Amino acid sequence: MTAAVPARRAARQGLIADFNQTVILDAVRRSADGISRVELAAATGLSAQAVTNIVRQLIAGDLITEGRRAPIARGKPRTMLNLNPDGQYAIGVHLDPAVITYVILNLVGETLAHVRQITPGDPDPTKLTAGAAAQIEKLIKKAEISRSKIVGVGIAAPGPIDIDRGVVIDPPNLAGWQSVPIRHAIGEATGLPVLLDKDVTAAATAEKWHGAGDDFLFFYLGTGVGAGLVLGGEVFRGRTHNSGQIGNIIVDNDGLPCPCGYRGCLGEGSQPRRMVHQAVATGGLDRAVDLDDRRAVETALVELADRAAAGNSAAEKVMDGMVRGVLKAAEDIALLLDLDRVVFGGPHWNTFAPFFTEERVAVLQRRHQPQSTHPLEVSGTLTGDDVGAVGAATLVLDHTFSTNPAVLLAS
Repeated sequence: MTAAVPARRAARQGLIADFNQTVILDAVRRSADGISRVELAAATGLSAQAVTNIVRQLIAGDLITEGRRAPIARGKPRTMLNLNPDGQYAIGVHLDPAVITYVILNLVGETLAHVRQITPGDPDPTKLTAGAAAQIEKLIKKAEISRSKIVGVGIAAPGPIDIDRGVVIDPPNLAGWQSVPIRHAIGEATGLPVLLDKDVTAAATAEKWHGAGDDFLFFYLGTGVGAGLVLGGEVFRGRTHNSGQIGNIIVDNDGLPCPCGYRGCLGEGSQPRRMVHQAVATGGLDRAVDLDDRRAVETALVELADRAAAGNSAAEKVMDGMVRGVLKAAEDIALLLDLDRVVFGGPHWNTFAPFFTEERVAVLQRRHQPQSTHPLEVSGTLTGDDVGAVGAATLVLDHTFSTNPAVLLAS
């Protein structure tokens, strides 16, 4: 018999129908091998009759299915319940200043289709949002899914954002994006409900969905850096949904000058544009690079990593400085919040990952150990290159599974 799944207790009053359905749905989602009606009643506190009625409704709604029969010590075998992967779909869009990623997920979080595009060098908001809406339509056709089962679009964007108005305010690496109402623009163009959240928050949501744990730091490595946090099993967003800004943490007193007025800020030492510039100036790259050409910078960054891996000392120095800064910031954040896990990911993680060697990670863990009562686990993303877009889509799915009455009221 499958053990009862830890689940939030059902509501007794208030939004009973919607709330109790999401309690049941969330409990089924958390049970990888399926869960019986009897186990659902024990896990949620609902009566057997209530569980039976809700399960019937969810089966009729195509959200869950009856699966295998599980034998028990006495009595007839119990029918196990599972999510129906094709019961609902969600679309995720990750807007990074370097690359735009689109995905479609099914109800269990599997990616059915995805595409990545280099962000235009002149990312005009009107043209970019129109292009995003057109790409969403192409992706729906590519996935060959029923549009009626798409519950919404999630957008992960660099901050700061205004979550109430659905506006991207003024991200530092997206020129011309001042107070862009992206939620309204995408919603109007596609006719679908749209949710907006910060990119690092979305990435942390994706990792949580894929089993990263209840307390961890997601260290985002893209055009900028950021910290996505999951604390006590909940994604932390901050009062205005703009938590995660860590670019101005000083990690090298003798480092590069920063526009903030200090030197050695994490964001400057890990920003691809500045890394490429430094490599060109010191011989890590042997050709000039147009730093205003995003595609050229992305290509040069990969070349820089290849040259460092091949033993070019100047290239190695640039990559080493980035790694040391990132690990120092990760150590400080993990100690500040008493976390036991750090997960690295984001659009540039695959390029950077080979330089986060076992030896370098071991140094971080040794530095952390005397200041903590528990070890620090360090790993790469469970979700892959599309973590931001997957996270944006899981924001939409989270509304399906939410057992938070405030979310239900907002919906």
